Amino acid sequence: MQVNPSFRLAYVPGVTPGKWARVWGERLPDVPLELIAVPSPEGERTVREGGADAGLVRLPVDKDVLSAIPLYTETTVVVFPKDHWLAAAEEVALGDLADDVVFHPLDDTLGFTAETLPGRPAIERPATTEDAIELVAANVGVLLVPQSLARLHHRRDLTFRPVVEAPQSQVALSWPQEQTTDLVEEFIGIVRGRTVNSSRGRGAQAPAAPAKKAEPQRRPQQQKSPQQKPGQPRKSQSQKGGSAKGGAPKARGAGAAARRGKPKRRP
Repeated sequence: MQVNPSFRLAYVPGVTPGKWARVWGERLPDVPLELIAVPSPEGERTVREGGADAGLVRLPVDKDVLSAIPLYTETTVVVFPKDHWLAAAEEVALGDLADDVVFHPLDDTLGFTAETLPGRPAIERPATTEDAIELVAANVGVLLVPQSLARLHHRRDLTFRPVVEAPQSQVALSWPQEQTTDLVEEFIGIVRGRTVNSSRGRGAQAPAAPAKKAEPQRRPQQQKSPQQKPGQPRKSQSQKGGSAKGGAPKARGAGAAARRGKPKRRP
């Protein structure tokens, strides 16, 4: 029994591959798409070590081993309790966080270092972004994250605002350079919005042959009467010497001669 191939796609928190997965199911219904959720720090390693055929990961990645197509850049926001004074602002600058404890989780996706992180550092770094969110809810400090992660870990007692001039996270489709298969090409076409006919992968359809134009029908030519010459008007029935009913022509007799003014012969 032949087993259909599958395509394994890893994705990190905050990335929603649902719309692309639906298109995949429509174009390649015979190829199962396996979605693999991985932590942010594990996205690149999962793809590089063969745990997935491709991945929706956060840049940067090792460009010597992996190919990557940037898809979009996220807005950076600061998460804080709803009663925090930052709630009155429409947007926040990094300098506004100088007096706040700013958490720096070990799975940070913005590339902060101890030197570049604004505000006051926490005593310890939270293990995950989710742990940092819990500390923010306890009104211990604030957290800088991509907007998708703020929505992913949404709580009623927390809110967020965009931060201007802050580092941003960029999401990309990545795969091993030496394994650019037809299925990878197919997924590249999907995330880039290619149509089925313009895709380079298995889902591409051969262009249909142009339809042959129907030859115009020729009107049958009317047969000319053998007695009629080209350019000569057609004769009526009376001119042909026949009766209206198609009878034989009348013989020329005495009556005809009389009409021409000739005298009648006496017996």
